[in-house]
Amino acid sequence: MVIKNINLETVCGITSTLPENLLPEIAFAGKSNVGKSSLINALMNRKNYARTSAQPGKTQTINFYNINEELYFVDLPGYGYATVAQSVKEKWGKMIENYLHSSKQLKAVFLLIDIRHEPSANDKNMYQWVLEQGYQPIIIATKLDKINRSQILKHVKMIKTGLNVLKDTIVIPFSASSKQGREEIYDLIDKLTGQNEDDSTADC
Repeated sequence: MVIKNINLETVCGITSTLPENLLPEIAFAGKSNVGKSSLINALMNRKNYARTSAQPGKTQTINFYNINEELYFVDLPGYGYATVAQSVKEKWGKMIENYLHSSKQLKAVFLLIDIRHEPSANDKNMYQWVLEQGYQPIIIATKLDKINRSQILKHVKMIKTGLNVLKDTIVIPFSASSKQGREEIYDLIDKLTGQNEDDSTADC
């Protein structure tokens, strides 16, 4: 995948009407402090295009990033932030559920999990919930640079066991600082959206 141009095309709040896009969509879900914006920035090859914040729970919208006029990265609201009111959490949940049910172009949901820790109750609930919506989440194990290389396999197994993933679930360890794992994610997105069929000679 070569990133030629990006555009934050649509921002949907709780009362917004979701767009009826014609291009393939890849959605990103994860806990508020798991590094979702950092992953999206790394994939877009931009430092601060997706908004990052020192205050978890800041993202309260569904953001649609048009990539190369070929597909969309869809940034879903973060979950599990303790200081957000329960009523707001419920509205975010309805936003996400509405998107998963109504999108005609969604090809995959990437669920981000912090590789350093066992999946939280919120992580487990989100994994099962996405399954119930008809999608098998692809797990991105973030913050890879925070653990020793010798611990990677152990921690990946910890995530798989903690989430009780389906047998063929893909787990990709990723570091926003070193970009390790990015090419693997690019290749997977190309396969999911059919981009490699259109331009098999493109450089990654």
